[in-house]
Amino acid sequence: MNNQSGEVTQKQKRVHDQAPSQAFQDFMRTGWSPSDLTGLEPLEVVTYAYSRRQILSAAFKGIRLAIPAGSVKVRANDTEYQFRPQTAFAYYSGVQGADATADAVLILEPNGDSHISYLYMNPRSTRDTDAFYRDAKHGELWVGRRYTLAEAKQRYQIDTRLLTELDALLSDGKETIIIRGEDAKLDALVGAHPRDGELLTFASEQRFVKDSYEMQEMQAAVDATGLGFNDVVAALPAAVQTKRGERVLEAAFYGRARIHGNDLGYNTIVGAGSHACVLHWIRNDGDVKPGELVLVDAGVEVDSYYTADVTRTLPINGKFTPAQRSLYMLVYEAQEAGFAAIKPGVKFSEINKACQAVLAKGLESMGVLPVTAEEALSEAGGQHRRWTLHGVSHHLGIDVHDCAHARKENYLDAELKEGMVFTVEPGLYIQPDDELFAPEYRGIGIRIEDDIVVTADGCRNISGGIPRHPDQIEAWMASILK
Repeated sequence: MNNQSGEVTQKQKRVHDQAPSQAFQDFMRTGWSPSDLTGLEPLEVVTYAYSRRQILSAAFKGIRLAIPAGSVKVRANDTEYQFRPQTAFAYYSGVQGADATADAVLILEPNGDSHISYLYMNPRSTRDTDAFYRDAKHGELWVGRRYTLAEAKQRYQIDTRLLTELDALLSDGKETIIIRGEDAKLDALVGAHPRDGELLTFASEQRFVKDSYEMQEMQAAVDATGLGFNDVVAALPAAVQTKRGERVLEAAFYGRARIHGNDLGYNTIVGAGSHACVLHWIRNDGDVKPGELVLVDAGVEVDSYYTADVTRTLPINGKFTPAQRSLYMLVYEAQEAGFAAIKPGVKFSEINKACQAVLAKGLESMGVLPVTAEEALSEAGGQHRRWTLHGVSHHLGIDVHDCAHARKENYLDAELKEGMVFTVEPGLYIQPDDELFAPEYRGIGIRIEDDIVVTADGCRNISGGIPRHPDQIEAWMASILK
């Protein structure tokens, strides 16, 4: 839609809406007071976003770069999911939270050895059009106010232009690289370039080491997540009393996130009883029963899109049984081994190896491995993975699985650097029908996950304030449920 002409396209009209009369349209354009925003301060992130763009610019000298915010995703018919911009767009533009609008494009235009940045966007529709009240997709009376071009420039400290002018810019034949698959119109406008994939990869790999703003935001996300886990514990009695009580716990965590104006970094996993053995259990429709464990994998996402990712496995009645505690301590010791392996210069893959070694030896001592732990840990083995299917670490940041488009040699095989942030999350999952374990162990799933930053001489657990040792968990739960 052209926000300057005020024409609402047929695509943006809804078949069940009544067409307005000319008298109504004329009336809607009158009687409005000026409402431009004044005193807007630049976002804290803008200086960091500028520095990030300078690094990006140096890697792609002389080439125009186009990074789309992306489009809204349809949920059903004419209803849509809440919009979240493409990660690289948010990272390099600084646009975040409620400020983000669909279809915007960040352009880095070559200028000598550097680039000039422009933000192409749909600005606020003026009151002399019908868009502000008729456009259900963008209109202010439907979805809220957007910034004017001047307001957006003040907020993000980037020159702003009308999105309707982007076609002309991209039709000039200048060499252009884009991030594909996010904006169908942009994909059609710009021909394929052999370095298109390189742009997405570079954006991922640039995020390996977090700047101070990112660290601040991630700590805020972790702190908010800790409050959510307190509410999960407090909701356990209600969950026990409610059919499909997993959803009571899911709601408790989400409620805390929203109370503080935040969102979720991913769908919360609440696995009670044997559901904890399903790695990505997000149905959350099971009952919560005393005497069993519940695995909660959850993270708050703050306005900047940075998220926590924490898992705690809790005894529903506040006390671990001997069998539950023995398995839990094995996972706990594996995580401790993972922490101990972390320092600059160590390969990322060594964290997983350290955790897996402890788990394999523990399983060997329990008599369930058909081979020795050493054989299981060999390249030709892997038998221990029957009970621990996943790797134990992934990078964390503006995405819950951050830096996902990085090259393997720069991810799994790369050396750790100070300022990297990732999870350490070993787990054991004994399926309810696994006859290799005694009955008291079957149906138990345990994962302990924390968010770790690499320091100059080791690591720091930024989610360590959320209890994780079984003694601490029992004391914490008792203090809330008293």
